[in-house]
Amino acid sequence: MTGAAGAAPGGLGDFLRSRRERLSPEAVGLAGGRRRRTPGLRREEVAELADIGVDWYIRLEQGRAVCPSAGTVEALARALRLDPVEHAHLRALAAPSGRRGFVRETVPDAIRRLVESLGQPAYVTGRRWDVLAWNAAAADTVADFGRLPDADRNVLVHLLTDPGARRLFGAAWPDEARRVVGQFRAAHDLWAGDPAFAGLAERLRRDSPEFAGWWDAHDIRTGGEAGRKELHHPRRGLLRFEYATFQANDDPALRLTVYTPV
Repeated sequence: MTGAAGAAPGGLGDFLRSRRERLSPEAVGLAGGRRRRTPGLRREEVAELADIGVDWYIRLEQGRAVCPSAGTVEALARALRLDPVEHAHLRALAAPSGRRGFVRETVPDAIRRLVESLGQPAYVTGRRWDVLAWNAAAADTVADFGRLPDADRNVLVHLLTDPGARRLFGAAWPDEARRVVGQFRAAHDLWAGDPAFAGLAERLRRDSPEFAGWWDAHDIRTGGEAGRKELHHPRRGLLRFEYATFQANDDPALRLTVYTPV
């Protein structure tokens, strides 16, 4: 995949369409009128609300135009009633990137040694949620990634396709899985069309019964938040952790996740 002037058009167009289709005419002060064949607003209604040309908006949705101006992005965010997370995502999709084909990240030796030295579960992931480094505590508590094929060392693959992950998270599994899918969706949109991201999404659609519905909902979640998790360990019973994630200065694509027992 060669360099591009902006984020992949498919990501921008798909996101705009998903937000247009979920918005009712009544929500934006338009009369519902006669019954509609498709959900949500019409393209011309979004264009009118954003005060932009209908043809220009159609070109954006169809991926035939890239890099809308900052003013257009702001107008679309208002017209589509985007929340702050969605608004930031739209700006990221519309921004020039010069992004080339995805290459799996490499973890610097210093970070790898740091992770291995920690007594609590810790692991490093990349932009595609590949698990790139982990310690013995993570292998014992979360998943023994060292025993998995390289293609399966991925948070989404583990969480969505491994029955052990469902048992580990128990009743919280649907919320945890949907949260991670939303975070992956945000990254995937920025890499729309890249075989590495498209291939992972297709694999999850094929192997996870729940993934397709969550994916098509096009929920966007931010990463890097802290929180709490309860894990139902097969040998040690219920374990409670606080978790936090950190970006690496060496490569901001690398995220270190650390679980602290509570």
